Amino acid sequence: MPVTLRDVCAVLERRFPLDGAEEWDAPGLVVGDPEEPVTGIHLAVDAVAATIDEAVALGAQLLLVHHPLLLRGVTSVAESTAKGALIARLIRSGCALYAAHTNADVVETGTSARLAGAIGLVDAVPIVPGAPGRGLGRVGELDPPLTLGALAQRVADVLPPTVGGVRFAGDPERSVSRVAVCGGAGDSLLSDPAVRGADAYVTSDLRHHPASEALESAAVAGGPALIDTAHWASESLWLDAVADELRADFPDVTVTVSRLSTDPWTGVVHRAVPSPSDRP
Repeated sequence: MPVTLRDVCAVLERRFPLDGAEEWDAPGLVVGDPEEPVTGIHLAVDAVAATIDEAVALGAQLLLVHHPLLLRGVTSVAESTAKGALIARLIRSGCALYAAHTNADVVETGTSARLAGAIGLVDAVPIVPGAPGRGLGRVGELDPPLTLGALAQRVADVLPPTVGGVRFAGDPERSVSRVAVCGGAGDSLLSDPAVRGADAYVTSDLRHHPASEALESAAVAGGPALIDTAHWASESLWLDAVADELRADFPDVTVTVSRLSTDPWTGVVHRAVPSPSDRP
């Protein structure tokens, strides 16, 4: 019997239970007929025009993404809207869309677990525990310890390149042994005791005020140095783990992983340093 979209959804919901998602999240099947056969699955972090075009060109019947396309409410899917145009493209091409978001973050092979493994953390456990072995974020040990600057370089080396690169806040010579990580936006965990007890915290999308307040608090009461990565990059490592799982589940289905960057930033500039003759 051919593999159907219903079969794939059942496996995804066993690996990434929907009840593990945050209340505000919207994971699951977005587009597609559950009875349609699936011979190809394409994986990406984001459902954007480029990754949808890639899935269609590959002949995939399912695009599996991390970020839900319809996370926030919409009142129209007219093709004059961005999301409506993407949904129409998927439907006309016979390509379903499924999102595994926060319910995929918390599992043993989720985004934070993959990031923790990539930078070499051992004995990593969830920052916010949930079901046994599962939970939000990870915190573990570096063996041997690294300086903050060396850890930031390691993070940059294991992630795909982005325009913004990897930023860090703290003394580059600070010794780092215990590290907390959260794939994707993680400033909501800055005050968590497990993060406060780490030497460094690796996450994405750190905003000015939360980061500044965390650093000021650390100077008085102790706390981690900060390493800030591109959101897409920190979650992209998850794709290969899911692809391997799906290949084992469905040996006759072709599973591919997008290498396209869906980081939204395309350039960065810095103020030019004035020459000596320009200085007053």
